Amino acid sequence: MKKQNGLKLWGLLAICLVIPQIISAQSTITVRGTVVDDAGETMIGVSVQIKETKNGTITDYDGKYSVKAPANATLVFSYVGYKTKEVPVAGKSHLDVTLESDAQTLDEVVVVAYGAQKKVTITGAVSNVGGKELLKSPTASLGNALSGKLPGVSSVQYSGRPGGDDPTIYVRGVGSFNGASPLILVDGVERSFSQIDPNEVEDISILKDASATAVFGVRGANGVILVTTKRGEVGKTKINFSTSYGIQQVTNFIDMVDSYTWASLYNNAQTGDGTAPSQLRFNSDALQHFKNGDQPLLYPNTNWLDYVMKKSAPQQQHNISVTGGNQVARYFVSVGMLSQDGLFRTFSTDKHTNFTYKRYNYRANVDLSLGKRNELSINMGGRIEDRYELAEGEEKVFGSLVNAVPFSGAGIDSEGRRIVANKSYVGDYDSDGLAPFYGRGYNRKVTNVLNLDLIYKLKMDFITKGLDLKIKGSYNSDYTQQKKRTLYEGVSYEPLLTEDGNVALRKKGDAWNLGYEEEYAFGRDWYAEASLNYARKFGVHDFTALLLYNQSKYYYPKNFVDIPHGYVGLVGRVTYNYKLKYMADINIGYNGSENFAPGYRYGLFPSFSVGWIASSEKFWEPVKKVVSYFKLRASIGQVGNDNMNDLRFLYLPGTYKMGADSGENGKHTGYNFGLGTWLGSAYEETAGNPFVTWETATKQNYGVDMKFFDDKLSTNIDVFFEDRKDILINNEAILPGITAQKPTSVNQGRVKNKGYEIVLSWTDKIGKDFRYTISPSMTYVRNKVIENGEVRPRYEHLSGKGYPVGQRTGYEFFEFYDPGNTEKRYKEIYGTDMPKQMVDVKAGDCVYVDLTNDGVIDENDVHAMFYSDVPEYNFTTNLSFSYKGLDFSMLWLGATNVTRNLQGFYREQFGSMNRSAMMQWVADNSWTQETAATAILPRLSFTSKGNNTVNSSVYYADASYLRLKSLEIGYSFKKIPFIPQIDNLRIYFSGYNLLTFSKFKANDPESATSSINYPLTRVFNFGLNVNF
Repeated sequence: MKKQNGLKLWGLLAICLVIPQIISAQSTITVRGTVVDDAGETMIGVSVQIKETKNGTITDYDGKYSVKAPANATLVFSYVGYKTKEVPVAGKSHLDVTLESDAQTLDEVVVVAYGAQKKVTITGAVSNVGGKELLKSPTASLGNALSGKLPGVSSVQYSGRPGGDDPTIYVRGVGSFNGASPLILVDGVERSFSQIDPNEVEDISILKDASATAVFGVRGANGVILVTTKRGEVGKTKINFSTSYGIQQVTNFIDMVDSYTWASLYNNAQTGDGTAPSQLRFNSDALQHFKNGDQPLLYPNTNWLDYVMKKSAPQQQHNISVTGGNQVARYFVSVGMLSQDGLFRTFSTDKHTNFTYKRYNYRANVDLSLGKRNELSINMGGRIEDRYELAEGEEKVFGSLVNAVPFSGAGIDSEGRRIVANKSYVGDYDSDGLAPFYGRGYNRKVTNVLNLDLIYKLKMDFITKGLDLKIKGSYNSDYTQQKKRTLYEGVSYEPLLTEDGNVALRKKGDAWNLGYEEEYAFGRDWYAEASLNYARKFGVHDFTALLLYNQSKYYYPKNFVDIPHGYVGLVGRVTYNYKLKYMADINIGYNGSENFAPGYRYGLFPSFSVGWIASSEKFWEPVKKVVSYFKLRASIGQVGNDNMNDLRFLYLPGTYKMGADSGENGKHTGYNFGLGTWLGSAYEETAGNPFVTWETATKQNYGVDMKFFDDKLSTNIDVFFEDRKDILINNEAILPGITAQKPTSVNQGRVKNKGYEIVLSWTDKIGKDFRYTISPSMTYVRNKVIENGEVRPRYEHLSGKGYPVGQRTGYEFFEFYDPGNTEKRYKEIYGTDMPKQMVDVKAGDCVYVDLTNDGVIDENDVHAMFYSDVPEYNFTTNLSFSYKGLDFSMLWLGATNVTRNLQGFYREQFGSMNRSAMMQWVADNSWTQETAATAILPRLSFTSKGNNTVNSSVYYADASYLRLKSLEIGYSFKKIPFIPQIDNLRIYFSGYNLLTFSKFKANDPESATSSINYPLTRVFNFGLNVNF
């Protein structure tokens, strides 16, 4: 009985202990508190949500909140730009919370026009890339390092010459007839950026829409590239040393046929044209010698491109930088060196006779705090470029190499003699492949570039909080000295067959010392600005304003070299955001241009943009676990352009010129006033237009930024439209020839441009140490000509309206002529007889479509086809991962809707004079009876060249490609035994242009096809980076 009573007593005691806990768990209490950020400032509008419910509240003006919640609940505190925090109530009625800022969202700052802005508040179309990403491409040109890194930015590289491989860059395609080069600013000043050492670069921002570029007014129509160099930070002195050694190789280059093939094909072409066998250029003996190679001096066989191009050439890059400072002074100092050897084999004992490039970069950025209110920044940067190139220059050298037939010479013999073919044995030719450079010397060009900035900032909080004054002055200069050590013609030796059957050499020309000539070029400019900046926070309202005046002057311009070229302008900007939810920006640029008359000289360029972070709204909470961030952006504005092919003073009256009266053939063109003397005539040389003014572009941009699944997946989508009106064009096309009027500049063009950009990025980690990122992107852009000042053509298909700028045109190819069958097939398809072609066609000639149905192929039968050199679609995929000290990244770049116009050696099979080398690609793809079903080029012919080599769909090649643009793999050692001074040591391998896939096999798909240039290169690079 006692035991039972004892059990009951313990049971009652247990119940008494548990019941309060149950009551506590089920009871609701009021929780109050204050939310502050990591700087101690109260936060307004913070979401306070009871976890796993829809109940909650937001903080008030003082950062305070009050919410009823179960005593065992968990409160979730969230705010845009801050890390979400979960806090258990645990029965407490008072909870103060501190939210940490998320540096990747709130604190990420992007450089914009005349300042910087937090990325979360940007309402325009701005993309940026850090200097660390740029260093992953081991290329000499910073422009090439930018390729594929940013959406909306495309580039085309036509040459790989050391020191001359800068690409042509486009921001959202082409929108005008007057070029599409973006404005490039380095530290806020217009400067070239391609040859800056990437180790000096902190960040590159691309401004794409009007809200971002309107403040540049006249110069912002084609987009703006902002390059920001590195600056010092408070902290101990840090030293960074980097060095790399790379090997350059040709990516893909043209190949030429050998002597036997060339001679055989030449004979075949003559035979196809009806030449009698006895009249063929090469007899059977010559063909046999070419085939056997038994007389290499008399019947040479030299592939000149293979003969002079090396398999590889070295490239080196070194840099050392020092950074650090304290509250008074911060500094960044950098010195770098780049060296590129050429892939050219010149057979000269003089090492300078080649294409080589050396670059020495230097930079010193210093920031000084002079008391509480004064700041002074000094930037000094520059470079020395040392270029060597062959005497005749890149295009002429490579043009001559491709022009030289394989039997024109045997190259250099063991005694250093240049052997040229004897025309008595091989027939006529222009010159051998060594003629333009062997023994001809070189040109050396040394360029010294200096950039200097002085910036003073005064904090004017004694007037009102958040106000400051900034004054900036910049000076830029460049000086080039060119030394020409050249010779008109070198010595050569011609082989002769002696009576005893031996081969002797006959000397041609004399040996001379290299000549000497100097040329100089120089340029300088200055830039000045003064601005008032205001930034203030009023509770939940953030407000900034800018008022800026700027002026620039450029000396020694291309036209009117003695009259400096200048700009003057005013800039205004106001930005506002409410609770980091609702944002609005207003930008205005006001510029004047020397090109227009008073009354038309100044232009006002406004823009307006808004943004809304919908995910900050209370109604978004139910979906926030899936869509953690959602922001809408929209902008509209106007920008301008005053540049028309670098012409100046477009409004000035026309000029007249006095011409001499020669009286040739008894005819006089001047005046005789009865004095017996004929005076020269005056004639109109140019014409002006006093009413010409700005071309303007109205741009619209609509964007959405999203993040999903705890920010693992991010998406950015932009859709844009541009309407460029009053484009500056030449009115020559509409002036009747009978009037003899000189053309002038008029505002008569119009182009519309549209497109979209899509960027995805997935970032996640597996386990503790493995982190990876996959980031694909796609850009599409297409323009359409609305008005181009043309006279209405007789046939609609001849008009350039409705097509992109630079639209290809040509004859519509039907098929290669198949006697009897082609006529039948043509009539079946078009219902008319096959039209008369430009020549009497034979089997294998091109047959074109008669668009005008007049029975004759003529200039009225051309029409628009294919695309331009600038791709309409660009694709990129960036893959990267890191695991402890190991890191890996690679960038794939693709382009499509891009066409190359195959000219010159691609279509004139034996050259314009029928004595040039032939590309192997032409030989392999030309029509023959055996290849009729697969051939893509017409038959080899001399008599049908006028018909077969015109612009047509035959010679427009799809230049789409997929390229492994860059790859890098590295390993970092955080601590080095016995060397405690080293904070980090990294070794790495990187590559550039490693793989290329393209349907176009004749050359690299990016190479120029109107001429033959230095080939594009791939680079294999090994490097070391050490931080102290």
